Amino acid sequence: MSGNLFAGIGSANSPVEQFEELLSRSGFRVERIVSTGQASPPDFWYDQDVGEWVLLLSGAAEIRFEDEAEPRKMIPGDWITIEAHRRHRVNWTDPAQPTVWLAIHYR
Repeated sequence: MSGNLFAGIGSANSPVEQFEELLSRSGFRVERIVSTGQASPPDFWYDQDVGEWVLLLSGAAEIRFEDEAEPRKMIPGDWITIEAHRRHRVNWTDPAQPTVWLAIHYR
């Protein structure tokens, strides 16, 4: 199995995020996420049962953790580990260009 993380991304005007599972095995899953200006709904917090390691490959984003006062700005090359049940949200993704994430979900 092989591919290119930047293939088939589309334009920055897409109304929905793209989620593509790249690999899944017992205890972990790798996915590519392409955001084009999307953000979490107001007052919504992710509370996942699994941990997640996320790498921002292109674009820009802002992640907010419920237990932190300030959001974290992310640019290409930045990565973050989100432990299971650590409440977080995506405040903003770049509307001018696709924001490409590589996410590894693990138990």
